[in-house]
Amino acid sequence: MNTINLKQLEVWFVAGSQPLYGPETLKQVATNAQQIGQALDRASSIPVQVLVKPVVKTPAEATGLCQAANENPDCIGIITWCHTFSPSKMWINGLKSLRKPLLHLHTQHNRDIPWATIDMDFMNLNQAAHGDREHGFIMSRLRMERKVVVGYWQDLAVQRRIGNWCRAAAGWHDWQGAKFCRFGDNMREVAVTDGDKVAAQMQFGYSVGTYGVGDLVKSVTAVTDREIDRLIGEYEGLYTVAPKLRKTGAMRQSLREAARIELGLRAFLSSGDFKGFTDCFEELHGLAQLPGVAAQRLMADGYGFGPEGDWKTSALVRAMKVMAAGLKGGTSFMEDYTYHLDPKCNLVLGAHMLEICPSIAKGKPSIEVHPLGIGGKADPVRLVFDTPAGPAINASIMDMGNRFRLLLSEVEVVPPEKPLPRLPVARAVWMPKPDLATSAAAWIYAGGAHHTSFSQALTTEIIEDFAAMADVELVVIDADTRLRQFKQELKWNEVYYGLRRGFSG
Repeated sequence: MNTINLKQLEVWFVAGSQPLYGPETLKQVATNAQQIGQALDRASSIPVQVLVKPVVKTPAEATGLCQAANENPDCIGIITWCHTFSPSKMWINGLKSLRKPLLHLHTQHNRDIPWATIDMDFMNLNQAAHGDREHGFIMSRLRMERKVVVGYWQDLAVQRRIGNWCRAAAGWHDWQGAKFCRFGDNMREVAVTDGDKVAAQMQFGYSVGTYGVGDLVKSVTAVTDREIDRLIGEYEGLYTVAPKLRKTGAMRQSLREAARIELGLRAFLSSGDFKGFTDCFEELHGLAQLPGVAAQRLMADGYGFGPEGDWKTSALVRAMKVMAAGLKGGTSFMEDYTYHLDPKCNLVLGAHMLEICPSIAKGKPSIEVHPLGIGGKADPVRLVFDTPAGPAINASIMDMGNRFRLLLSEVEVVPPEKPLPRLPVARAVWMPKPDLATSAAAWIYAGGAHHTSFSQALTTEIIEDFAAMADVELVVIDADTRLRQFKQELKWNEVYYGLRRGFSG
């Protein structure tokens, strides 16, 4: 998979007005809109192209703009701004038909009121305070989901919020028509990793297909020794290789098998145009070992991944990889594994059997081989590392029967209190907000999964924007969470979504 490049995507910037003000005013509106749009396009915090579209002045133009956005495969959303007064009835048909996300930028071309010279001509031209309220009304009347950003268009904070929304729109755009591959089924008797794939495709736009492990084995078997030699050379350049995996090491063949599996996986995913995959340690027929380093490195290249057949997490990891493209910090599949319950400092150790993405590694990972007590196969090769300190989020999607729920927890990654010389997996240690007891209880009350997508690049705001675009319930656990209020929120959500979609589970 090629590196994710958000600059290939477009957001359209359009100013709204009307013919009432005459050609000279409309000419100035167009000039000012061009200046704002070009500034947003140059803003370092906005990761996509911002293209300025002609001023919308009539119902036909509003409808044409929205329909054109729907049909353009590179357009991921629209930013609107009403420089003057744009009567909202003219936008009804266009907004009703719009299938792309919308951000309503409430700004004005001038930052300051020109106290000494302001007159009615200036007032007629610069009345976004008036026009954007009209524009906002019709979207509220239509019950339309959108993002509202308020502030001066040159302010860095405003540009960052627009950029966050663009990242969410890119993730949503990437899901539309995406394909995810499951090798085998879910881990037997596990509930939370299962779910309604048809409902997911209807709501989220991606599809999930199941393939036998034998289909993958054919691809793995076709890998040549020359390809394996080349990939092992890459391993040796990127990672610290454990002695037993080196050229004269006793388990060198395990490294070759791991490389063979990675190459076969890559070929299979590429040929099927998949954006993510799952595997399961209960279904490994024909594979020498459970894919460890393969899953880790494929994630680092932007693929989604979920173990034990967890296709919802695979899709979420992929979306968050897209949203995080170009940002500092990594994104990975993760699992809450075990606790440190010292009263002075409650911590969570996040890890998995093998598959944590090296994009979150602190320093140079080591490539090692160790026994794995499940799966019944040869000892798998994996990358081992710690995760750097700093803020992060954990997010998970669950099928609640009548809807999907997206659950997010804010955490602070900290260094391990002591070295972990006998734990042969990649790992992260964090302090949940507001504290472990509240966070864990809230997560359990919300039915949160044990698998998550972990990111040190993304913020809660980006996921909030993404959830709005996906029309999915979002529940956030952060420093302000109080359990009594949180439990009430879950009950209110049950009523709201029950009225919208039915109560059956």
